[in-house]
Amino acid sequence: MADGLKPGDEVEWRHSQGKSKGKVVRKVTSPTHIKDHKVAASPDNPEYIVESARTGARAAHKPSGLRKV
Repeated sequence: MADGLKPGDEVEWRHSQGKSKGKVVRKVTSPTHIKDHKVAASPDNPEYIVESARTGARAAHKPSGLRKV
């Protein structure tokens, strides 16, 4: 849904507790880790590292799970 995002873009996403807002930190196109979570990103399956505006926590999200605000 939100492919083509760039660092600094404001986005929102849904999770089990509702919605969160934050900003894109970077696009990931190779496998990496965030804390103890493996991010299985690739050039054909990129993910975005986003930072929560409320908590400052960072997580990886697929483009389909993000919506630009």
